[in-house]
Amino acid sequence: MDREASVSRKTRETEIQVELRLDGAGEPQISTGVPFLDHLLESFARHGLFDLRIQAVGDLEVDQHHTVEDVGITLGQAIRVAVGEAAGVARFGSARIPMADALVQVDLDLSSRPYLVYRVTLPRDWVGQFDAALVQDFLYALCTHGGIDLHVELAYGQNVHHILEGIFKGLGRALDQATRIDPRIRGPLSTKGSL
Repeated sequence: MDREASVSRKTRETEIQVELRLDGAGEPQISTGVPFLDHLLESFARHGLFDLRIQAVGDLEVDQHHTVEDVGITLGQAIRVAVGEAAGVARFGSARIPMADALVQVDLDLSSRPYLVYRVTLPRDWVGQFDAALVQDFLYALCTHGGIDLHVELAYGQNVHHILEGIFKGLGRALDQATRIDPRIRGPLSTKGSL
C-alpha cells in the first residue's frame, strides 16, 4: 500500500510543494528559505523515517511567519492524505527525547480532531535569525490541517536550539509510531468505526 501524498499550496504570500512518503527511509530534501526551519524539518523526517520533500518560496522580506505557517498547513494536509482512512494504523504515538540539556515529551493522536497543547517556555526568543515562537504557529497549523491532537511538553532545558530540535525529533518519532500498520487492527482504531 502506497502511503504517500503530494500537496501544493499557493497564495499571494507563499508557494509550497510537499511530497511525503510515510513508509520511507528518512530521506529529506527541504528548502524553505528559512535555514533553521529546514534543519528542524530534516530532523523530523530523519527520525520519523519519512521521505519528505518540501520546496517553499515565501515573502521572507516581510517576515518568516507566512512561510513557516504555510509549510505547517501544507505538511498537515499531506499527512492527512497519506494516512487516508487510517485503516490499520496504531493511531497514537509518544516520544521522550533527551537533547543534551533538554528533555522534551511529544504525544499525539491521529484522531481527526485537531488540538494543540504546547507547554514550552523558552529561555530566549531567537535561534540565530529564527523566531522561536513560530514553532508553536507551525504546530498549530500542522494539527489543524492534519487532524492531529498533539501535546508537547518541555520538562527542562536551557538551549533553545536543543529544545526545538528535540520537539521536531519527538514529533517525527511519535508520528512514525502512530502511523504504523498493525495487522490486528481492522479499519480505523475507533469504537465509532471511523475517525
